[in-house]
Amino acid sequence: MDLSVFHLTVPLWEIILRGSVVYWFLFLIFRSILRRSMGSVGVSDFLFVVIIADASQNAMSGDSKSISDGLVLIAVLVFWNMLIDWLSFKYKWVRRMVEAPPLVLIKNGVLQLREMRKEFVTKDEIMAKLREEGIGQVSEVKQMQIEMDGEISVVRYEEN
Repeated sequence: MDLSVFHLTVPLWEIILRGSVVYWFLFLIFRSILRRSMGSVGVSDFLFVVIIADASQNAMSGDSKSISDGLVLIAVLVFWNMLIDWLSFKYKWVRRMVEAPPLVLIKNGVLQLREMRKEFVTKDEIMAKLREEGIGQVSEVKQMQIEMDGEISVVRYEEN
């Protein structure tokens, strides 16, 4: 059995640096761009799955330098993901940095056009969501917002 597949072919520091840079670059991109389409999956969870899949593929394919290269890279990614989750659980200021704040689309029956432009949400999309909620007009809505997880919530005015 050839044990050379277990020897690192790239310096350890380079694997850690590459994994960290790619993780943070993609995290920032996903955090700022993909909120609306993320649904209930967190940004860091989505990012983690995508990168782990790629890193695992590189470690398993015959074209990779070694299994150890891939395993070290996966360990770096697991470290960053767990650290971010732990820090956001423990510290509110980290949670505010990691999670996108809610974005108000309708406030007191008025469309918030500036906020809609930020997320490329059209009036037609808002009206479709309101119809799903059994609401016929924007004026019936006290507040509609995109939550931290990407879901859209609607609060009607209280009926007196």
